[in-house]
Amino acid sequence: MAADCAPKVIFEHEGVFIHPSSDEDGIEQDLLISGTLRIVDKDGEIVVDYRPLEDTVDPSNMLCAGKDSSSVVEWAQCPGERPQLLETQQSYETEWDMINAVSFKKKPCTNGEGSLNHSHERSRWAFSFSASDLRSITVKEEGWSFLVFKLKESSASLPALHFHQGGSREFLDGLRRFALLSEAPDDETCLLVSTPNRALSQSFENLLDDNNYTLAGKLRREPYLTTMGGFSKVTNYLYDVIRGTEEHQQRPPEEVADLLGEIIPGLEINQQEEPGFEVITRVDLGTRPQVRRREPLSAEDWTKHQDQEGRMLNVPHLKHVIFKGGLCHAVRKEAWKFLLGYFPWDSTLEERKFLQRAKTDEYFRMKLQWKSVSEEQERRNSRLRDYRSLIEKDVNRTDRTNRFYEGIDNPGLVLLHDILMTYCMFDFDLGYVQGMSDLLSPILYVMENEVDAFWCFVSFMDQMHQNFEEQMQGMKTQLIQLSTLLRLLDLSFWNYLESQDSGYLYFCFRWLLIRFKRELSFQDVLRLWEVMWTGLPCQNFHLLVCCAILDSEKQKIMEENYGFNEILKHINELSMKLDIEEILQKSEGICLQIKTCKDLPNSISSILGFDTEACGSDPTDCGSPPTVRATRRQDACSNGHGHLRENSHNSCKVAFIS
Repeated sequence: MAADCAPKVIFEHEGVFIHPSSDEDGIEQDLLISGTLRIVDKDGEIVVDYRPLEDTVDPSNMLCAGKDSSSVVEWAQCPGERPQLLETQQSYETEWDMINAVSFKKKPCTNGEGSLNHSHERSRWAFSFSASDLRSITVKEEGWSFLVFKLKESSASLPALHFHQGGSREFLDGLRRFALLSEAPDDETCLLVSTPNRALSQSFENLLDDNNYTLAGKLRREPYLTTMGGFSKVTNYLYDVIRGTEEHQQRPPEEVADLLGEIIPGLEINQQEEPGFEVITRVDLGTRPQVRRREPLSAEDWTKHQDQEGRMLNVPHLKHVIFKGGLCHAVRKEAWKFLLGYFPWDSTLEERKFLQRAKTDEYFRMKLQWKSVSEEQERRNSRLRDYRSLIEKDVNRTDRTNRFYEGIDNPGLVLLHDILMTYCMFDFDLGYVQGMSDLLSPILYVMENEVDAFWCFVSFMDQMHQNFEEQMQGMKTQLIQLSTLLRLLDLSFWNYLESQDSGYLYFCFRWLLIRFKRELSFQDVLRLWEVMWTGLPCQNFHLLVCCAILDSEKQKIMEENYGFNEILKHINELSMKLDIEEILQKSEGICLQIKTCKDLPNSISSILGFDTEACGSDPTDCGSPPTVRATRRQDACSNGHGHLRENSHNSCKVAFIS
């Protein structure tokens, strides 16, 4: 079983040194301890292990070469002083490479005693600890990098590890795969270490590709990448977590809520019957009306909605036309700027030109901020360094089959990179989180302009911001709201999903996180987004899009008696097989069906915005027609078919506006 598995080496680096202090008993003043540093996976536990080599190093005979190997300098140490370099390098590099001409100072052995003493000396400097026991890592520079570890429950200090041959950054990157390293607020050289729940870490092992990330840890750090590539591989884990170790022993609901809450931080699902919960009976929604889609808005029709000075006319009607049919591609470059709020609907052409000039200056001032950071400065800014690393990684795998981004050294990739880096300057608290490149890519494709794409992306991120925050509050809210809507629309289907431990709708996570970007073809994504940006026909229309997709798939899921694993697999395999026009048609029909319901629960009215008298849910303008207020159900009685649902007093009151 797991206990019999051989330890797996995740990271290994030789030539890591300990500098014993000269006042320690039995330690030669000029002696350095050379060893190997490893990150090891031992039965699901991540362990940092340091082991000295057989021979210690005499620094008086050590030669070092710069990174460019253009010069060789001697390593010298004066009595009572720390090691120093005799020749100063012109390069800013702080890590040094050792050339092959390194001599070792071996201790003489007499009758075997020296060998034993030497072994004892080596074991004295060996140490290992679990990553979960690590409190902090201090990173310092002194001509080379060295790390100081501090454990959570130990008064004894570990010796500092010196990376004369480089490798400190690679070690920290390796550790980041299993723990969150964040800069201490009062000390930029100190990285605070936090690790996922121990039980979850063990249970999630070997489920993801990237060298055994734990799902809980990876969702916190890389929610996009996890949902893109990992959900199809975690089904057995989640199934076991929810069902328990014995098939006939299902975990109690409150325990399931706690476990799933750890997967998405901040997700709290109250299973208790307590005040503040609304009992909803089966609601007769009536017949779902049939709706028809229209042709996309043409360039000629777009021009007809402008006056002589360039102001947009009859904006509510214009939005309605866009909602019903979308836009022809020739119009998108201009229309998206209005839909996203970059351009005010009532602005003149001259006002928009002035705005663009001002926004261009603002953009390049922010771009210059990161462009002017030297390599030396960036080495002292771990957050910027991490942002850049993630962006470079994501840019190289974002929509590479699209002609706008395909090939090597594509200028589209450069723009994608630069805009995301500049966004880090615009919102440094959020910075960059994986998945944001997927939201920018279609916008840049349409705009074909760096500055315009940036400001449209900023507007889109204002709506999507909560999806990418550390606590994932946006995802929590949307999953609860989606479950509420599905219960109303099809209680029997929701009950079936609940019976298969899928009532939390985690298989919709990817849909919500990046707005169906990975479910639809590139052109269909453009159509869906511009329709949603109209703010019609209600708030949170994207949740009804989810309901429409599930409504189309429920028959197959239920007739085939899909279990937990099969449901996840089936939903994942829908990618690139969905008909966007059919989905939009059904989503609009669902909205009209709910809106005309006479006994609509308060929580549903709140989610979809039917309980407001505002003229629309569009965050950029109140141009859409006033919504018809549905008659809301103030009280409900249980008839034996009721189920618990939070009312507007709780989290369902908060509408996540798309």
